[in-house]
Amino acid sequence: MKVDVGINSDPLTIAASSQAMEQLGYDGIRVSETNRDPFIPLTLAAANTKTIQLLTSVVVAFARNPLSLAYQAHELNRLANGRFVLGVGSQVKPHIERRFSMPWHKPARQMREFIGAMQAIFACWYEGERLEFDGEYYRHNLMPTTFTPPDRDPAFRPAILLSATGPLMTQVAGEVADGLITHPFSTERYLKEVTVPAVQQGLEKRGQSLESFQIDYAPMLAMGSNDEQLARAIAAVKDRIAFYGCTVAYRPVLDLHGWGALQDELIPLNRAHRRADMVSLIDDEILHTIGVVGKPKEVVSEMKRRFGGVVTRTSLGGSIQNADELKSLLTILN
Repeated sequence: MKVDVGINSDPLTIAASSQAMEQLGYDGIRVSETNRDPFIPLTLAAANTKTIQLLTSVVVAFARNPLSLAYQAHELNRLANGRFVLGVGSQVKPHIERRFSMPWHKPARQMREFIGAMQAIFACWYEGERLEFDGEYYRHNLMPTTFTPPDRDPAFRPAILLSATGPLMTQVAGEVADGLITHPFSTERYLKEVTVPAVQQGLEKRGQSLESFQIDYAPMLAMGSNDEQLARAIAAVKDRIAFYGCTVAYRPVLDLHGWGALQDELIPLNRAHRRADMVSLIDDEILHTIGVVGKPKEVVSEMKRRFGGVVTRTSLGGSIQNADELKSLLTILN
């Protein structure tokens, strides 16, 4: 299992922090797309590191088009000498339409086409195939030599991981992507009973096995070395669970455990901005089922018990406070 760490995406500090994580021995660093574009800080990280992998976890696909994202992935992967992994996600309808002012279609069908188009573009660039992709939402059938990247090595074709929670989008990952990024709002049971079977259905459609596919899952960690740290971490994870529990797309996780009615309570509280009341609904059973709770050794032991043999990549961060804790935890994991 590869172990990554999420780091601050500030372009002014990422060179030093990415070097520090490389020296500690982490397999990769992750930068999300929240209040910054992830490609600028990762470009700086690529230029200042040598071995650590660089991941977007995740970049919003529907805010872009397949060709523009393919160019960005190619250039960053070339700069990183093959160390870049492109993690993409759909986001949700309000953000796509109201924040990015982009069209929202049927997300699973649109994502299948989006990644399929990127794979067709990569096949054109790296394998010399003619570009002929004609879909319902995307069409790419023009790639003159002038606009084809001149410096392309088939060995450096960027891997594409798709972030998904529901079974439809998860199956799409199996059909067209190189791996799956499972949303933190998940559980061991959901992963094994819903996620993996959906991935396998998608892989069967293209004649591939699970062994060739990455499953990336970074659970919510409520971790602390003492009671005070642990209490703060638990409060933070309960808050995250309450927040994600409002999202309709994540309801299947709740339904599987018989907690679907929780979302019906959370949504009106969220609309009324009653965050404390939302958090109060997250009991210990929900906390310990969705999150992984305890001191560092306990958390690592529980992660291995729940996800060993299924998850091929994970990430640490969030409640981890400093480099000493990151180094200690990595030592325990290995």
